[in-house]
Amino acid sequence: MRGSSRAAAAVGSKALEAALAGGADRSGLGEELLAVAALVDGNATLRRALADPSREGETKRQLVSRLLGGKVSAGAVELLRELVGQRWASERDLSDTVEVLGVDSILAAAEQAGQLDRVEDELFRFERIVAGNPALRDALTNRQGDAGAKADLVRRLLEGKTTAETLRLARQAVLAPRGRKLDRTLELYLSLAAKRREQVTAVVTAAHDLDDTQRQRLAAVLRTIYGRPVLLQVVIDEHVIGGVRVQVGDEVVDGTVLRRLDEARRHIAG
Repeated sequence: MRGSSRAAAAVGSKALEAALAGGADRSGLGEELLAVAALVDGNATLRRALADPSREGETKRQLVSRLLGGKVSAGAVELLRELVGQRWASERDLSDTVEVLGVDSILAAAEQAGQLDRVEDELFRFERIVAGNPALRDALTNRQGDAGAKADLVRRLLEGKTTAETLRLARQAVLAPRGRKLDRTLELYLSLAAKRREQVTAVVTAAHDLDDTQRQRLAAVLRTIYGRPVLLQVVIDEHVIGGVRVQVGDEVVDGTVLRRLDEARRHIAG
């Protein structure tokens, strides 16, 4: 996002936190915001009317009240009035922000229920399962695929095995990719969860699962490096002979035996 949209999105985040602190129904607010994001995306005229920087903010706020008053909660209307009153660099930035706030509100519901750690882990595992199964990935990401069939597939994969929040967000990621690949969408959701917990997420690739002591030691080292608590997401890869590969955002620390063997082979080959 460009400067004006970043500032507008920051205002939206503060408005969401204020609504949550005021006792808003977190799951309900999240559902309303995701529905509004879909509405705005599907109506070019409405999208332009709400995001047009040449229109007065009060005019746009009144439009929100007329369209959504009585159809969504008063809290949702007030938050959306705050959003449209800001200056947006592009129409897409507004609807993207509404979606992000909807996802964040659902994550806040999981946080309130003490389930945020579980949701984060389940979303991560869902992404890994899809990435490792080409047929499943194609079924969920085919742009010409039937939306109802995709939703049913997600339900059959996750219902009864995950939290309601995980199922809802996985369904959102599959049905409303917003031009992103599924893995990128889920990465966005995971980053929002990590931000809500004010911690860093590290993806750890190893040949075998880490025991509790190893996890605690690695998390302690990474916390010292990054200055914040670190959540470890462990990926098992049989091709890794020993050691671990740790990725935090775009930073990678590769300490695997496989990497060192590859380096030795390159050195011998000259």
